[in-house]
Amino acid sequence: MKTNRRCRALLAVSLNLMALLFSTTAFITTHWCEGTQRVPKPSCGKEKKTNCLNYSGNETANETNQNVVHYSWETGDDRFLFRYFHTGIWYSCEENINAAGEKCRSFIDLAPASEKGVLWLSVVSEVLYIMLLVVGFSLMCLELFHSSSVIDGLKLNAFAAVFTVLSGLLGMVAHMMYTQVFQVTVSLGPEDWRPHSWDYGWSFCLAWGSFTCCMAASVTTLNSYTKTVIEFRHKRKIFEQGFREEQNFLDQEAIKYFRERTEEERAEAGDLRLQCLHSCSPN
Repeated sequence: MKTNRRCRALLAVSLNLMALLFSTTAFITTHWCEGTQRVPKPSCGKEKKTNCLNYSGNETANETNQNVVHYSWETGDDRFLFRYFHTGIWYSCEENINAAGEKCRSFIDLAPASEKGVLWLSVVSEVLYIMLLVVGFSLMCLELFHSSSVIDGLKLNAFAAVFTVLSGLLGMVAHMMYTQVFQVTVSLGPEDWRPHSWDYGWSFCLAWGSFTCCMAASVTTLNSYTKTVIEFRHKRKIFEQGFREEQNFLDQEAIKYFRERTEEERAEAGDLRLQCLHSCSPN
C-alpha cells in the first residue's frame, strides 16, 4: 500500500510541475495568437527598394526590380502587403516592414477601453493560477518527502487537492477571458493593428496543456486520498471483525468454562450429600 501511495504521489507531483512550467512559459511569452496584418506598402527609397511603392514614377532605376510597385489607384491589393504578428498577454509584436526584426507594443494599450477591466482580471487570474499551483506543488512535495505519518500525509493530500482544483478553475477562467478580450480587440482595436487573419499559437496551446495537467494532478491527488481512506476503512473493518470474532470465541470459552465448573460443583455437592446420607443413616 505504501509503494502504491508513493507512486501516485510522485505522479501527481510530476503533473503539477508540468502544469506550473507550462503556465509560466505561456504567461511570459507572446504567441497566444498569431497571424497576418494587411498594411500599405512603404515608399521606395535608398534603403527600401523591395516590397515598396514608387510614387516618383521613375521606372528607369527600378524597371528590372519586380518587387517595386508603381503607384496607381487601380493597383488594388498590389499596394498592400501582409506582415506577420504574434500577441501575448502583455505585448503584441509585429514584423518590421521597414527594417529587420520586430517592433512590439503593449497589448493592454491596444485593447478597447470596455475590455481593459476584463483583461486585467484575466492577468490577475493567471497570477493567482500560478501561485496556487506553487502552493499545491509545495504541499505535494511535503506529503511525498517529509510526511511523518499517514494521517499527516492524508491532510496534506487533501489540502493539495483543494488548491490544485481551485488553481485549475482560475486558469480556465483566465484563458477564456483573454480569448474574449482578443476577439473584441480584433474587431474594435486600432485600425493599424487589426489582423487580416489569425489563429491560436503555441503559447495558447501551452496554457490549455497546463490546465489539463493541473486537473490531471488534482484527480490523481484525490484518487490517492480516496484510495488511502478506503484501504484504512477496509483494514479497520477487518480488524474490528477479527476482534469481535476473538471476543466471541473468548466469551464462548468463558461460558463453557463456567458451565463445566458449575457441573463439577454440582457433582461435588451431590457426592457430599450422598456421603452425609450414608454417614447419618442407622446401621
